[in-house]
Amino acid sequence: MVTDPIADFLTRIRNAQMANHRIVEIPASNLKKRMTEILYNQGYILKYKFEDDKKQGVIKIALKYDQAKVPAITSMERVSRPGLRQYAKPADFARVKNGLGIAILSTSKGVMTDKDARSQNVGGEVLCYVH
Repeated sequence: MVTDPIADFLTRIRNAQMANHRIVEIPASNLKKRMTEILYNQGYILKYKFEDDKKQGVIKIALKYDQAKVPAITSMERVSRPGLRQYAKPADFARVKNGLGIAILSTSKGVMTDKDARSQNVGGEVLCYVH
């Protein structure tokens, strides 16, 4: 039983990168699928695939490395957690790695990056920082 599925998602990716795995499998949910799409669109992962099994489904993520086997994702940290939710307005969004990283937010208009939320002028729960 996982109490924080988003933290589990981030930890599986971090652990797979530390072990230099090419592919990581994660139990699927709509939120994790959207986070995977954002990571792909921002260039942090090579590709992904959603597979349906008899239960909840699986997300297969192909991790991205450079020529020297350095992962594209240098850091992923959970911000809002079940015990302490973190919400922010567009004016209060923190700049991740001085604009080089992204924050993934859950807003009333869906899950999106901090840049998209700022352009649409919506706030929400800050799920994680990626750089």
